[in-house]
Amino acid sequence: MKDGHAPRRKLLIVGAALLAVLVITPFSGSYVIVLVTHALIFAILAMSLDILLGYTGLPSLGQAAYLGMGGYLTAILATRYQFGLDWTFWVVVALGMLIGAATAAFFGLFAIRATGVYFLMITLALGMCVWGLAYRWNSVTGGDNGIVLPPRPDFGIQLADDLTFFYVVFGFFLASLVMMTILVGSPFGRSLVGIRENELRMRILGYNTWLHKYIAFIIAGAFGGLAGVLWAHAHGLVSPEDVILATSVDALLMVVLGGPGTLVGGALGAGIVVALREYLSTLVPWWQYVLGGVYVLTILYLPGGLMSIPERVRRWRAQSRGAGVEKSLESASH
Repeated sequence: MKDGHAPRRKLLIVGAALLAVLVITPFSGSYVIVLVTHALIFAILAMSLDILLGYTGLPSLGQAAYLGMGGYLTAILATRYQFGLDWTFWVVVALGMLIGAATAAFFGLFAIRATGVYFLMITLALGMCVWGLAYRWNSVTGGDNGIVLPPRPDFGIQLADDLTFFYVVFGFFLASLVMMTILVGSPFGRSLVGIRENELRMRILGYNTWLHKYIAFIIAGAFGGLAGVLWAHAHGLVSPEDVILATSVDALLMVVLGGPGTLVGGALGAGIVVALREYLSTLVPWWQYVLGGVYVLTILYLPGGLMSIPERVRRWRAQSRGAGVEKSLESASH
């Protein structure tokens, strides 16, 4: 009976948390609004990575490449062609997802052939190729200086207003969460979990595991491209700093911190990392070490991430009750 109510309870908790963010944020001041907006964008990036890491068992260090591709596409179209500065903003969103998916489709031809640490290293190398293009292709990307975007579009929806843009980003986050939840709950999503647990067995059962992993890789790239489009408009600047290794590492650690294989855990990890980074950087110059310590402690003592805490508490209570019953039986026998 308890197991049957667990998914419903989890859904209610997630819904309450999202409602709290939607209600409280507008009354928290402009700084908090911008901060939460950034956290929601990185939550989309982290959830896209969770499809690979948490559900397919593919730890990738190239997710920043798709964010960069979506961001640079947005910046180039906005500054050189004035595209995306009116209702065509929605077209740019679609194009950003498309270029993220196309980049992942190309990268996947090389990366999916490998497994384990080799897959990790290949995605790292491919991501660094995108960084190299962003850094060296000055005529297109602006090199070190990057590309400064014009003000956000106003086409009835005033995206230049931070609060309005927060609502738009929240809508994209919610839509992404729903779509990815449907995906991982579908037969395709369950087959990804089977590949993660035992790929050889899935092959014996007749599944084309390479194709399943390749499709998951492309889907993750598409949502990474979406995060890039939103990040370009939120930050107002796209530069090689957005596609460095640290961005991919941050996304990976957001998933690990929140809990792999949960989607919501990636969003939770993104919120915590963004908040800690902004808060600690105002207190101490060595805030990176504090954040690194949090990651290390999580991996050592909470490998399932923060989302595994309720399950750990339930197990602890069950063990405590079992121990209490054994003691009472022993005392009764004596």
